[in-house]
Amino acid sequence: MEHFKIGIISDWLRLPFRESMEKCAQLGSDGVQLYAVEGEMAPEHMTAADIAEKRDIIASNGLTVSALCGDLGGHGFTIAAENPHKIQRSKRIVDLALELGSHVVTTHIGVVPAEKNDTYRILQDACNQLAEYAQRNGARFAIETGPEPAERLKEFLDSLDSPGVAVNLDPANLVMVTDDDPVQAVYTLKDYIVHTHAKDGVMLRKTDPKVIYDFFAEGGIGDLRLEEYFKELPLGTGKVDFDRYLQALRDIGYHGFLTIEREVGADPTADIALAVEFLRKHPLF
Repeated sequence: MEHFKIGIISDWLRLPFRESMEKCAQLGSDGVQLYAVEGEMAPEHMTAADIAEKRDIIASNGLTVSALCGDLGGHGFTIAAENPHKIQRSKRIVDLALELGSHVVTTHIGVVPAEKNDTYRILQDACNQLAEYAQRNGARFAIETGPEPAERLKEFLDSLDSPGVAVNLDPANLVMVTDDDPVQAVYTLKDYIVHTHAKDGVMLRKTDPKVIYDFFAEGGIGDLRLEEYFKELPLGTGKVDFDRYLQALRDIGYHGFLTIEREVGADPTADIALAVEFLRKHPLF
């Protein structure tokens, strides 16, 4: 039985680059996902020498890059006036991913509306441009699940002109925010999944996912208290049914990365170590 690969979003270790790669290797990871939007990893800050050095550090620790995170924040690609700049930056992140040996850039595009309105068409136009560039260069933009139900996301992806835009399936986002079944989402989005996150959590109070994602997009404006709506938890302690979830991934023939994401908690490194152990010991892994 072919095994899944374990990845770690190394930024959550909160260590300098070299030390974070060493720690990921020590924790038993096969690969890393790297943020590439700001700081030293942003494409505009990376010279050819910087890229070569990073590649060497990654490889010397026995790791590969599972994906880059190219999430540019805000309302994604839902605001037409912002899109030319965001699309151009996203293309440069694809270029960087390829130079670092990865073919996947994960991102949030904004909330896909239920109606085929102007926002829907703005998203289609932006994603068609991203898809064409990614497809032509042998890469994929992977939309992270959560802002909308899987069925709506599939319908949107089906409407695009190219398979260059795909899916990064985050099961916890579906549980915590959307109240959608991540197991069924695997089957629904099976033709598009190119990367997944290993994350867990629980919904505490149901609301429109757009309210939650608008809160993030606008930098926490308003008096919304997110801790009243959902809670991210260490892997295996939330409401993601990993027995059924991993089986679903096996059923569709996915054998890629489950990349551990731990955005909160007093000791993310300890939680990530427990997550690696949880996955390695799982009989379906």
